[in-house]
Amino acid sequence: MELYLVIAIFVGSILALAFALIMAKRVMSFDEGTDRMKKISASIRSGANAYLKRQYTIVLIFFVVMFVILGAMAIFGLLTPYVPFAFITGGFFSGLSGFVGMKIATAANARTANACRTGLNKGLRVAFSAGSVMGFTVVGLGLLDISIWFTLLKFVFKLDAAGITSAMLTFGMGASSMALFARVGGGIFTKAADVGADLVGKVEAGIPEDDPRNPAVIADNVGDNVGDVAGMGADLYESYVGSVISCAALGVAAFSGNDGMQFKAMAIPMIMAALGILCSIIGTFFVRTGEKTEQKLLLKALSRGTNLAAILIAVAAFPLIYFILGAEHWTLYFAVLAGLIAGVLIGKSTEYFTSDTYKPTKNLASKSETGSATIIIGGLGLGMLSTALPIVIVGIAVLVAFFVSGGTLQAPQMGLYGIALAAVGMLSTLGITLATDAYGPVADNAGGIAEMSGLDPEVRERTDALDSLGNTTAATGKGFAIGSAALTALALIASYIDKVQTMSPDINYDSFSVMNPLVLIGLFIGACLPFVFAALTMDAVGRAAQSVVIEVRRQFKKITGLMEGKADPDYAKCVDMCSRSSLKEMILPTVIAIVVPIVVGLVLGFYGVVGMLAGATASGFLMAIFMSNSGGAWDNAKKYIEAGNHGGKGSDQHKAAVVGDTVGDPFKDTSGPSINILIKLLSMVSIVFAALVVQVHLFG
Repeated sequence: MELYLVIAIFVGSILALAFALIMAKRVMSFDEGTDRMKKISASIRSGANAYLKRQYTIVLIFFVVMFVILGAMAIFGLLTPYVPFAFITGGFFSGLSGFVGMKIATAANARTANACRTGLNKGLRVAFSAGSVMGFTVVGLGLLDISIWFTLLKFVFKLDAAGITSAMLTFGMGASSMALFARVGGGIFTKAADVGADLVGKVEAGIPEDDPRNPAVIADNVGDNVGDVAGMGADLYESYVGSVISCAALGVAAFSGNDGMQFKAMAIPMIMAALGILCSIIGTFFVRTGEKTEQKLLLKALSRGTNLAAILIAVAAFPLIYFILGAEHWTLYFAVLAGLIAGVLIGKSTEYFTSDTYKPTKNLASKSETGSATIIIGGLGLGMLSTALPIVIVGIAVLVAFFVSGGTLQAPQMGLYGIALAAVGMLSTLGITLATDAYGPVADNAGGIAEMSGLDPEVRERTDALDSLGNTTAATGKGFAIGSAALTALALIASYIDKVQTMSPDINYDSFSVMNPLVLIGLFIGACLPFVFAALTMDAVGRAAQSVVIEVRRQFKKITGLMEGKADPDYAKCVDMCSRSSLKEMILPTVIAIVVPIVVGLVLGFYGVVGMLAGATASGFLMAIFMSNSGGAWDNAKKYIEAGNHGGKGSDQHKAAVVGDTVGDPFKDTSGPSINILIKLLSMVSIVFAALVVQVHLFG
């Protein structure tokens, strides 16, 4: 059984990586276009490479320090000796996922713009193929990491099922740490440049978006790649791996005492992930569109592929569970189905609140008629309201998954395994789901290159259509990631409690009631953390953006002939400013996410830690949905106006919408998506340091 499991997940990883390579070669086969387009694309690529090199240098120092700390804990018997190395590989593969995605995205931007000179469908195929490289690299490297560690722990170090999952859970901490650095750092970079470019260029100077006279325009395009591509790849890598490993760990706990069933329960999420890769590959061949730029038609084109992949995995999951776990556990299939359906519904909910084809965003655009204040108020209200439906969806999914799996309040282990399976079900088709998300920044860059290269207005119309669709799919992808993060975080909390019970057998689930004051205090601390984290990242964007705004104003004023198009701006200056600011500002939020669970554990004990994790998951889920949807709606409301509604480009309404979009930028691309990493990193850190907390805590 174990050998077949290794073969299955290894084959799945190779299949995904091979498909990513094929898609990369397809992208590179297209022409980059004119010399001007090639030059602009090369500048963006150079800036992105330089930033990531500096970021990875800083992150390397962090990983070395953490390796030493974890190694010391292993020497004193608080961790197994595999944990420090698992931490390193988790971070390495997470960073590698983002790096590969960024490389292909910066190669695809000019090719997408050039393809749009021929037709919309061709442009979509290039951008979507680039997104597919990201999607399938993430799932391929994720399964490769899992297969390598499973092979080592089972066949080389001869660990049992519980020992394997306990060790493998810890490389999620490395992946989450890398993801948070990538998301926060990249998010600060991209939004500082975006805010600076929009406020001075579009609002003050009145020049078009991506106008080559704007000194921040290259930095803005670089930011799309280091934040929305590299950051997103690292983010979803850790979501994917975390859901699979936490599910495997809970499967082992659910069948405690039965070695054969433990390995079978561990196999289900891993094989399902491998099957999801095959279903996602099939779905990619059904993504195509005509030449009309209507958003409903473009959304339908992408939905066709993602929906087909979801249907295929829904069909494949039943025989997988029935024949591996046996007929007596076939109801676990409904847990997988609950996760799949919840993922689709959360995506549809996000699409409804953020796409300019639906009433909420159109109503938001109409608020620009009375100025910036009303469109900002409207966007905040829209985001707050949009949290209700995802909460209901996730709540129903959790209830269904828990009870159909045979969980009870007295013996919840099988129910918790069901919840974890729901998270795996939601993420099983991540290959194609991430492809529809990652293509957005490519389309955004393509629009900038089309503008800066002076291509025909028809080309910019096509790239804008793809970009607007990208805003919706990106918001949908963020909603999907946040929903899966909530389910994965619940599974990780259960894994933490299970680990504590292993070390302290007298502890039972009733001990973690909110009537326990230590749990209650932890709950308040955890609920506060996403607010503090969001404040730090928002302030970081504000400080970095201020410096960019001042620099852009300076160049407009000091460089003779710049506004007339007779002189070139100093693009490199803005890129360097964004790099330095983002790398400096990303450190504190990440350190807080790692230090707080340890401090809470040492002071309040494991009771306080469980309360903290529950509070952070609940408030973080709401905060992330609110911020992502508000930002997405503001962005598409601006594009709806730019399409000729409510006065069109250059009108007072358009300027008001740009201000709203500027506020929304750090909402949807920095703070919002970083929070879902935060809630999982808190759990991962807690699991890794559980032994230390159990031995030396002051209360509990």
